[in-house]
Amino acid sequence: MPEPLRIDSGELTAEEILSALQEGRRIVVRTEMMGGTYEVTLRHDGSTFYCDTPTTLHKHDDEDGMRTCIAKMGYARTDVQDD
Repeated sequence: MPEPLRIDSGELTAEEILSALQEGRRIVVRTEMMGGTYEVTLRHDGSTFYCDTPTTLHKHDDEDGMRTCIAKMGYARTDVQDD
């Protein structure tokens, strides 16, 4: 299994995160929450997407559910500009 991809919250777009997950990569996102910096692990087992946070494990049945979670939690870059 490849090493996890380690990123800071907002470093990649949701599509870049989803693409890496679909390729079988685990992504460790460093994010600020609850007054501190924490690591959240995102992964996909081929059928279910997982967000393992310091307080709970979220599961998503499809890419759209994971995309919504990534956006809601602020893990992805949102200021994408067109070339």
